[in-house]
Amino acid sequence: MRVHPLDLTIVVAYLLGVTALGMRFRRMQQAGAAADSQAAGREYFLGGRTAPWWALAFSIVATETSTLTIIGAPAISYADNLTFIQLVFGYLLGRVLIVLFLLPGYFRGEFLTAYALIEKRFGEKMRAVAATTFLITRAIAEGVRVSAIALVVSVVLGTSERLAVMMVISLTILYTFEGGMKAVIWTDVAQLLVYMTGSAITLLVLFHRIPGGWSEVTQVAAAAGHKLQFLNFSWNLGTKYTFWSGVIGGSFLTMATHGTDQTIVQRLLAAKSERDSSRALLTSGGIVLVQFTVFLLIGVLLFVFAQHSPLLAPGDRADRILPLFLVREMPVGLAGLLLASIMAVAMSNASGSLNSLAASSVLDFAKLRGRSTDARQFLRVSRGMTLAWGLVLMGFGFVKWGPLLETGLTVASLPFGSLLGLFLLGTFDRAANARGAFVGMFAGLVVVLSVFQFTKAAYTWYFLIGACVTFFVGSLVSRMARKESPL
Repeated sequence: MRVHPLDLTIVVAYLLGVTALGMRFRRMQQAGAAADSQAAGREYFLGGRTAPWWALAFSIVATETSTLTIIGAPAISYADNLTFIQLVFGYLLGRVLIVLFLLPGYFRGEFLTAYALIEKRFGEKMRAVAATTFLITRAIAEGVRVSAIALVVSVVLGTSERLAVMMVISLTILYTFEGGMKAVIWTDVAQLLVYMTGSAITLLVLFHRIPGGWSEVTQVAAAAGHKLQFLNFSWNLGTKYTFWSGVIGGSFLTMATHGTDQTIVQRLLAAKSERDSSRALLTSGGIVLVQFTVFLLIGVLLFVFAQHSPLLAPGDRADRILPLFLVREMPVGLAGLLLASIMAVAMSNASGSLNSLAASSVLDFAKLRGRSTDARQFLRVSRGMTLAWGLVLMGFGFVKWGPLLETGLTVASLPFGSLLGLFLLGTFDRAANARGAFVGMFAGLVVVLSVFQFTKAAYTWYFLIGACVTFFVGSLVSRMARKESPL
């Protein structure tokens, strides 16, 4: 079933409007152009550090929220229950730990990327290793998210998935290429407001459409088993969402994704001060808790609604449930707004990843970093990298992945635990050296891959395992080596 022409008009108008908003910032980039590459990098990749903390908080949430989140979270509670929310508890604790232990290090120097801190501690080669880990992992994980765009658009328009990916990513490349970090931050603010409004409307409409209201929801949920369960205190490591894997595993997950991933750290570095950066990160945690609560409740209400009006055909993926409801059941006009909100998430997430991938490529590798001190040439290289990574993400978006939300989190969990261990090693162990750091990262990655391949442990534990192995092996090897030798 295709979308109504009015809804299609709203979606297209939104896509063009947000692209135009982002492109306005090109003039600001030109006006703020500086004479050297350091100042140009600060302007293009950090927005000149002029954004208010609340805008950065919105940008952080918009960046970590993707299309696979907004359609994947309801799919999880539709198919299972609310226990995913336990992972969000860890998201909150992880943010506090970042503010206490990792954030101060970023503001002790004039750093433009997360991995400049690694160079200061372990040397240029380890900076390149850390940046390469980020680039590969972020590109693949973002490819999973991009593929979610195709899923939504194929349901809405009946077009080919490749055409959908090309359209949305091309528009995102355009305004990210032109406007840099300022365009990313302020379009993130607009897009977060759009998709949060859309999600709240979806929740209210669903509640209104269910005969009997909340009493019907609780009755159907009870008949289905533990549909409204949100706590599980099991210590079974194979269970994905328990209180312990949520709080412990989720906190390490957040320390990795928000404390070592350039995509989020770039926003923390864009703050005017460490205090503003802390306020932005902690505030984003509260917003994330609210939005995941809404997303998961939508999934439960979709389950109850489907008992009266089935949405999925036999064999359909649960990830299709929300797009199908929006197309088939929402009033004309309102459906267009809500579909645009899903597009908003996709473009917001992709733009943030594009800018951070370009920043790391340009700033973390010596050949590019030392290429020229001329600001104009630096901006040309930076924009060229933005375009190149856009094409890479588009290519990954064509790949067929598994269950969207969990696939994206699993991809990130494999190497990012080791990356977190590297940062913790540099922060807490003064005796650690480059050799120990390198061997520790390698050991952490091997152990996590082995756990993934040969055990039934849930992905929520991978970040903790990778970080701990990297830290302890790195500390041990550093002490065994009498002196540091080249890698």
